[in-house]
Amino acid sequence: MNCDVCKKKPATVFLTQIVDGKMQKVNLCEACSNEKGVTDPTGFALADLLLGIGASEEMEKSSGGKRCPVCGFSQADFKKTGRFGCSNCYDVFGDGLEPMLKNMHKGTEHKGKVPPRLLKIKQREDELKKLQRDLRKAVAAEQYEEAAQLRDKIKHLEVQP
Repeated sequence: MNCDVCKKKPATVFLTQIVDGKMQKVNLCEACSNEKGVTDPTGFALADLLLGIGASEEMEKSSGGKRCPVCGFSQADFKKTGRFGCSNCYDVFGDGLEPMLKNMHKGTEHKGKVPPRLLKIKQREDELKKLQRDLRKAVAAEQYEEAAQLRDKIKHLEVQP
C-alpha cells in the first residue's frame, strides 16, 4: 500500500478520522508523515484541533501547572496525546484519572479477553470446586442423600472432556 500523498513510497503511518459518523483513512509514508507533523505526539494537539488554537495552553493553565517529576509530562500533554509519558504519571495525575477513564472506556479495570475454550475449562474447574465444597458441608452436616447426589455430579463432571 503506497502513501496517499506522494503515491511513491510504502505507507507506514495509518490515520483514521471519524467525522459526522463517516470514517476517513489516510495512509502516509514516513517522510510525508514527518512533513505533516503526524509522528510527533506533541506536534499533533488534538485539543487544538477540536477546540481551536490555544486550547491546549488553556488546559495547561487550568491544571495548575502540575508536572510529572520523572518525565516532565503535564496534564495538558496527556489530554493532547491521550498517553502518559511514564508510569509515574499515573501516581502524579491519579486523582483526576478515574472519572476520565470511565468516560473513555467501559470501566476502570482491565479484564482482557479469555479464549472461549479456556473460559469453559475455568468454569468447569470452578463448578468442581463448588461441588466439592458443598459435598464436604453435606457430609459434615450428615446429609448423606445430598452428599451422594453431589458426589455423582462431581464424578460426571470429572469424566467429561
